[in-house]
Amino acid sequence: MWGRRQVAAHECPRSYVTGASIATLEEFFVRRRLGIPDSMEIEARKADAFVILRDLMEEEERDGTSQH
Repeated sequence: MWGRRQVAAHECPRSYVTGASIATLEEFFVRRRLGIPDSMEIEARKADAFVILRDLMEEEERDGTSQH
């Protein structure tokens, strides 16, 4: 069993990481690092992922639990 805060998995979470999800994470962090705003030019699914990632990162930073 793996868990963190309110999230738990009965299988290794690494098995859910795909090449596409890694590419999305990399794009998110590059855009954030370079200050490139999220825009309407990206697909809705990716924009949704970016919003979720941003919210989770802000929550971690606010709680002082960021691991970067």
